[in-house]
Amino acid sequence: MTLRSAFLCSVVLVVFPAAALHAADLQLQLEGMAKEHKGKVALYAKNLKTGQTVQIDQDRPVKTASVIKLTILVEAFNQIKAGKRSLTDKVTMRKEDVVSGSGVLPFFDTPMTMTLKDALTQMVIESDNTATNLLIDLIGRKPVNDNITAMGLKNTYLYKKIMRPADPGVPSDQKQFGIGKTTAREMAAVIESIERCDLKDQKLCTTMLYMLRNQQYRNCIPHYIETSDTSEEPSFIANKTGSLDDVRNDVGIIYSKAGPIVISVFTYENQDQSWNAENAGEMLIAHMAKAIMDSWSPEGLAKEIPKSRE
Repeated sequence: MTLRSAFLCSVVLVVFPAAALHAADLQLQLEGMAKEHKGKVALYAKNLKTGQTVQIDQDRPVKTASVIKLTILVEAFNQIKAGKRSLTDKVTMRKEDVVSGSGVLPFFDTPMTMTLKDALTQMVIESDNTATNLLIDLIGRKPVNDNITAMGLKNTYLYKKIMRPADPGVPSDQKQFGIGKTTAREMAAVIESIERCDLKDQKLCTTMLYMLRNQQYRNCIPHYIETSDTSEEPSFIANKTGSLDDVRNDVGIIYSKAGPIVISVFTYENQDQSWNAENAGEMLIAHMAKAIMDSWSPEGLAKEIPKSRE
């Protein structure tokens, strides 16, 4: 063996086991957090630049809560790309369309007309339930589910409108999951498809990401990572949350100095069912996201969004 060959072998022996050990440490850290949580956890995270992943119960079907709105967003933009819809199309909200829960539209006078873009924005940044139902009526539940199937996702499904009864013929497991089901891995694939711009229209993909980067619920993935005032400039985190009494979920893309990182976390059957900033499910997601960032991008968030994603 030459001196050069011996040196290269020593590099392989030293560097690669160290990297593997570092990955194992993160996995063990996340598993420890999940074990301590008084509830159940499903997680899938991926560094889109390096391909590194960590995962916990990533293929278990779980309640989506409002995270299912990501699939409505994607199908709406598919129809816009196909010329079936336009962002300037008009959507009318009537008194009978209004439902309670998250969002601000219930506080507006009816009838009210907005653009399709405004309805999508309300659905994303305020998780507005009324806007979501208007969009399901317009876009169609079947096209949303057909697109989910076309994406190769086998355990993701939009069952019904929010706070409305399910239509006849929905799958029998609807009562178990509510408005939608998914897995941590599959919903990560949905948001990754937006980042990858599977739509093949950069302007439309950027519009979707801009909505997600202006998400107003910042207590989960962004909690310990984001320090800037996102009311003055868009966030470096594009995410969509979902909450029920015993459920806290968040799925997002973090634009880090190490490249885009996808984090998909679902907590359910949570003992803490409080609706405050200290909710245990939300804090768990926040701590997990921080641990992933500390491991994969210790230098923090990127200084700017990639030009193709602005």
